[in-house]
Amino acid sequence: MTPTPKSDLIARSNRLGSDPRVTNYAGGNTSAKGTEIEPASGKPVELLWVKGSGGDLGTLTEDGLSVLRLDRFRDLVDVYPGVEREDEMIEAFPYVLFGTGGAAPSIDTSMHALVDAAHVDHLHPDSGIAIATSADGEALTATIFGDRVAWVNWRRPGFQLGLDMARIKAENPGTIGAILGGHGITAWGDTSDEAEANSLWIVDTAEAYITSHGRADPFGPVLAGYEALPEDERRTKAALLAPHIRALVSTDRVQVGHFTDSAEVLDFLSSAEHPRLADLGTSCPDHFLRTKIKPLVLDLPASASVEESVARLAELSEQYRVDYQAYYDRNATPDSPAIRGADPAIVMIPGVGMFSWGANKQTARVAGEYFVNAINAMRGAEALSTYAPISEAEKFRIEYWALEEAKLARMPKPKPLATRIALVTGAASGIGRAIAHRLAAEGACVVIADLDLAKAQAAAAEIGNTDVAIGVKADVTSEAEVIASVHAAVLAFGGLDLVVNNAGLVLARSLLETSEADWDIQHDVMSKGSFFVSKAAARVLIDQKLGGDIVYISSKNSIFAGPDNIGYSSTKADQSHQVRLLAAELGGYGVKVNGINPDGVVRGSGIFSGGWGAKRAATYGVPEEELGLYYAQRTLLKREVLPENVANAVFVLCSADLSHTTGLHIPVDAGVAAAFLR
Repeated sequence: MTPTPKSDLIARSNRLGSDPRVTNYAGGNTSAKGTEIEPASGKPVELLWVKGSGGDLGTLTEDGLSVLRLDRFRDLVDVYPGVEREDEMIEAFPYVLFGTGGAAPSIDTSMHALVDAAHVDHLHPDSGIAIATSADGEALTATIFGDRVAWVNWRRPGFQLGLDMARIKAENPGTIGAILGGHGITAWGDTSDEAEANSLWIVDTAEAYITSHGRADPFGPVLAGYEALPEDERRTKAALLAPHIRALVSTDRVQVGHFTDSAEVLDFLSSAEHPRLADLGTSCPDHFLRTKIKPLVLDLPASASVEESVARLAELSEQYRVDYQAYYDRNATPDSPAIRGADPAIVMIPGVGMFSWGANKQTARVAGEYFVNAINAMRGAEALSTYAPISEAEKFRIEYWALEEAKLARMPKPKPLATRIALVTGAASGIGRAIAHRLAAEGACVVIADLDLAKAQAAAAEIGNTDVAIGVKADVTSEAEVIASVHAAVLAFGGLDLVVNNAGLVLARSLLETSEADWDIQHDVMSKGSFFVSKAAARVLIDQKLGGDIVYISSKNSIFAGPDNIGYSSTKADQSHQVRLLAAELGGYGVKVNGINPDGVVRGSGIFSGGWGAKRAATYGVPEEELGLYYAQRTLLKREVLPENVANAVFVLCSADLSHTTGLHIPVDAGVAAAFLR
């Protein structure tokens, strides 16, 4: 297949976007110019293909490109009303699209269209931002790059920046790109390969100069007492702090979290200059749109207890909200969008790491990644000069830009369980797997806990990437493993909202055939295991102060007295009463506790395929392959019960429609009169 400007652009974008040195997720944009035949006239027309609004370079496809007619875009120069009204120009972009136009054009489209080069890259490399945010950025640009790279004073992205960049290239024909003050880099070329090479040369040259000329301790000396804790200790402390932090950052709206204890974060927090630099906040527009203008940083040493840390974080959070409101009030104009909430997006704990927060896991993770980028940019700027981000007023103009508000308004409506974090035990197969899939489909982040780690991870991978689901090992008969699985959930997603006690097994034997070991293992897994899971989860739910749900997958056997099943049925009765006891105990914390009583879930069941099905079939005198049909025929509705039917009931119990229901058991048995609740 013959390469085209468009195919070259996509390949180049994917390469650049996959290199974390070059740009971050959804950051930057690339473009190509070329000619195609316009179907309406049959004549050639010059086009611009450019990454659309909100897209990601590393995963860019043709669908993510905006396609515009260059002749019509250049005509916009003649109607440009000036920098004070430049935002109006975005309204003209739909009128210069080619055909259906592809993705929505981003605010950076003007720079790509107006710069006279066949291929243009705009990127946010840490090394480039380090130069762009240095107090001596203009002089450093000349020293590092000579006359090959121009310096451009800070200007908010838009039509005027496009005009400025076009003028700079026209007046300096030997340049291959520019450092955009407070922002990032731009490079260009006559071919896609040349543009990519120029972009990488700027990145590599900046990196090399910082390494060879920068100070060895740009963040200052180590701050005594703020060094990183040992890994096990810091992650345990992080897991204990996370629910309290989530309660604080969810004052305005519930948030999902991400935790990182990367070397960059721990080094930053252990250094003497971290309070000053953190207070200056980020600079690159892509950064503070996701991280807010600055983080909340705990001002206690790593040795501070969890209790001391929680108390101080509450004070700092209250002050952060006051300060953020004041920031908004100082800078807002009558036409500014309403404040979007005053809670921090980044919370940093010396010796432990960093929590980042957002409307979903991906948003939270990307916010954390962006702040690590900001740390790297600060390091480079401080190594060569002094970190000097753009002014507060300019940060506000970006954060509360009407165009960004319009982008947020285009976001799809959240799913019913968005921002909720679920832990399902025994979820690698059968009912648990179906529950995990349904909760994820409704917007929840899901932790699949199972005795078999490999199967748990495989089941999680069926649902999606680790922004959606993870698999963890959990032997529910071990309190230590249960606590570890809850900690894993908290560190993966920032907290816990919804717990499903589903792990179970069956040893179908009569009274005289049931051994002590048979009795103990069933009660250990289901009675004691549910107790361990509920206890560990309740600690998190109480600390979060966000309510929550605990659901027990009990059984119709908790009510119905069937033959040859004393061990299983009695432990299910135990679980059934745990529901009532915990509903009464946890209701004061807003935690709902409910149960589901399935019957005869044969298809897809790990329990039935493990020998239980054969024994039940023998008890009832039917072939094993007809056991599901047998169970269906004995019900009032004559319907076979499937794992998905149980999953549906779990979703309903945890949805807003049953927000006032606790202590309930829902039969999912197609109608077994002997198991009717009385």
